[in-house]
Amino acid sequence: MTHDSLPPGLDAPLRDGLADLGLSPDLVPPLLAYLTLLVRWNGTYNLTAVRDPRQMVTRHLLDSLAMHRFVSTGTLADLGTGPGLPGIPLAIAHPQLQVTLVESNGKKARFLREAVRQLKLTNARVAESRAEALDEPAAYDHLTARALDTLDGIIEVGGHLLKPDGTLLAMKGVMPHDEIAALPAGWSLVDAVPLTVPGLDGERHLVTVGRAAAKPA
Repeated sequence: MTHDSLPPGLDAPLRDGLADLGLSPDLVPPLLAYLTLLVRWNGTYNLTAVRDPRQMVTRHLLDSLAMHRFVSTGTLADLGTGPGLPGIPLAIAHPQLQVTLVESNGKKARFLREAVRQLKLTNARVAESRAEALDEPAAYDHLTARALDTLDGIIEVGGHLLKPDGTLLAMKGVMPHDEIAALPAGWSLVDAVPLTVPGLDGERHLVTVGRAAAKPA
């Protein structure tokens, strides 16, 4: 796939950002191939409000990959994934990670299927469904949900998908103390670690939540 629809010079900040995250420069071509598809489809399908491909490198690709070391293997359900964020970058970075892209919006699901096909992501699949209607109980090691706001909201719609010892991995800005305090009965904070997203200012945290019996790794 050619990258003619992208402005020149995106490979350098992407390569630098990947290095900062401890990831291989070999990921640059497939990530730019994904970005090319996203830019092309976004003009017609309005998949993301971010229009500038340069901002997409930071706010979509590198932001998604900032959590990569916590989900290198196992199974991940990405709820309300939209155009595949963070699920597709994570699937590209970790071929051993099995990713289910959960999206109820038809046009976004069509894009996801095309992206999975063109990028030859054999470790990713699309589930065109609302998270709460997905009939795959206790099937996943991890959940993430970039587009959903609150921890209890994610658990409400997707908690049934987690294995008994599975974890919700939520990327947040400042530490969400109020959300942690409002976790539903039977769920508790497992860990919270600061993250650095190359090129992105401001606080970022990965908050890990599990059932109350879950133990930190």
